[in-house]
Amino acid sequence: MISTVRSTSPVIWAQTDHQSHPKLTKAKRVSSIVVPVKARAKKGVFPALDTKPSSYDRTDPFFAFNTLIKLLGSLTSRIGGCQYKLTADEHKLSLNLLSIIEPFVGLAPSRRTITRQPTEVLDAILFHVDSKRDLLSLALSCHRMYDVVCPRHLAYRVVRCKVSSLSVWNHLIINRALARHVRRLEIMDERSTESEIVPPGILASDTDLESTDDELGLHDKQERYLVAALTKMTALASFAWSCNHSPISIDNVWPTLLKFQSLREVEINDNLVFSTPVGQEERKSRKQIVLTEMTTMALRSTSHVYGSTKQPNLQRISGMLHYCPNLKSLDIVYNPPRSTPNATAPRPTADELLLYGRWGQLTSLTLTNVRCSPTTGLDSTSAFLSAHPNLEFLHLDIGTVPATGTSGLVLLPDSLPRLRELHASKEIATAVLECPSKHPRPLETLKGPRLSGAHGGRDFDLAFLANLKQRGKHIKRLELSGWNEMEDLRRLIECTPGLTWLDVGRHLKGAGGRDTKANAVVTNTLEWAALLSELPELAVFHGVRFFFEVSAAASLPGVMATSTHISMTDRSRIRKNDEVAGVLAWKCAKLRRVDHWEEGSGKVVVIVKDSPERPSEKEKIRWEVRRLKV
Repeated sequence: MISTVRSTSPVIWAQTDHQSHPKLTKAKRVSSIVVPVKARAKKGVFPALDTKPSSYDRTDPFFAFNTLIKLLGSLTSRIGGCQYKLTADEHKLSLNLLSIIEPFVGLAPSRRTITRQPTEVLDAILFHVDSKRDLLSLALSCHRMYDVVCPRHLAYRVVRCKVSSLSVWNHLIINRALARHVRRLEIMDERSTESEIVPPGILASDTDLESTDDELGLHDKQERYLVAALTKMTALASFAWSCNHSPISIDNVWPTLLKFQSLREVEINDNLVFSTPVGQEERKSRKQIVLTEMTTMALRSTSHVYGSTKQPNLQRISGMLHYCPNLKSLDIVYNPPRSTPNATAPRPTADELLLYGRWGQLTSLTLTNVRCSPTTGLDSTSAFLSAHPNLEFLHLDIGTVPATGTSGLVLLPDSLPRLRELHASKEIATAVLECPSKHPRPLETLKGPRLSGAHGGRDFDLAFLANLKQRGKHIKRLELSGWNEMEDLRRLIECTPGLTWLDVGRHLKGAGGRDTKANAVVTNTLEWAALLSELPELAVFHGVRFFFEVSAAASLPGVMATSTHISMTDRSRIRKNDEVAGVLAWKCAKLRRVDHWEEGSGKVVVIVKDSPERPSEKEKIRWEVRRLKV
């Protein structure tokens, strides 16, 4: 009766020849088919499925897909009218399974697809996010991202602690998977009072780690743990060293840093970098090592006596810069120790560095408190500046000026074509301004010159002012280090009428250069206002105190009209300050910011102009005390 019976997994089916047996009733044909199918069903080919949607994990699309295949494959094996039909629970289950599968295989992927990735995949993705701000945004997006970001990434991007924090180094040595997430490492000085930034859950002190027989052995132990932890930070991008009061030298850490090709920034504040190196064998053995990603290098000494040398030099610094051919920013700052007066302190010689150092991508250079020899040193400086046409920021302090009033520096034609900011003495600035160039330099900021005036029949400012008037048309910001008389400032303003920022610096006494009383309020406000009125675009002026000191409560806006607890002294000073603000606003239309009465407090006095409510009324002038944004 049955011509063919076949079974395929997971569906079992039978085929009958209806044309060869036309008289076979429907019941007999069904029974002839059902019998073998039931016999195979007893073997458990189609186990009962759990129809509860909550039983299926939404983060496991593979299990959901296999379950859906089993459900649909079982439809052909059902009897009679139930064939190819789903029950209500099965229909609900199929929709739930489809919602699990759709974000991974659908035409329109769900926005929450990333949150359903395995933890190791999310960890690998977050490894490429360096900014703590971006990590925090991801952590706040959902609980899934929070569980991955916070314990493994957010607390490890920046680590700042002292070299004696053995518990931190031990934690990073043991958990190397977490140590590779560190992007910036800051080693603080042992005497620093700044707060540390360390991952949570680390004990502040561990007796077993810190126990040792002698103090020198403890320093050796700290160095070993630091270097061992440093080797685990394979993705380190920024390193800062300020451990100046410790026997541990940067020389013992620098060879380990040379292994990191991801290193981009290095900042070293240590007196030992200006001392003579012990030997030159290390440079020869590591000649092939190149830090291709290194773009920023800052090497500074401290004012502490510990580690300072009587004969500072740049030999060690030149050896460190040998491995960094792609520098874009270089800062070398020598600060004499407190025990030595600044005027008589020896300065390191930069002749060799300027003669052999070449960085084609250098855009920022700072050389402070270094010196150059009068002959070869100045020639090396001229050749160095000519070989770096990409320089945009230049801070050059290369020694004292001879009695002739000129620096002796002569730049080659077309040097520094992209210079935007210059911080140097008046003599160096004159040499830069008078250097011929095919195209005008985009010089906008000039800092450091000091106006000495005419003394003894010799005017050392004449060449500077002449070049400034001829080639300083683009200068918008000018910061002097000092001035002598109002006539000096008047001549300066005539040469730079387009200034928007002017800082006159200290008021000096004659040719001696001594400071006058810095905290005194000027009494010739009208004369200063008339002088500044020749700068129609001036918005910021520093170096002169116009406003009288009042209490913090009295300096609040509108306090005179609302408070009755102000002393008579403050009331009188507030009235005088109102008059000064009115005069400055009248003479200088765009002036908005001047000095606060407390020098170095981080505050300024802002002149505010309120537009009148009615056309017949005049605009109201008032002053406010505001704190500068860092």
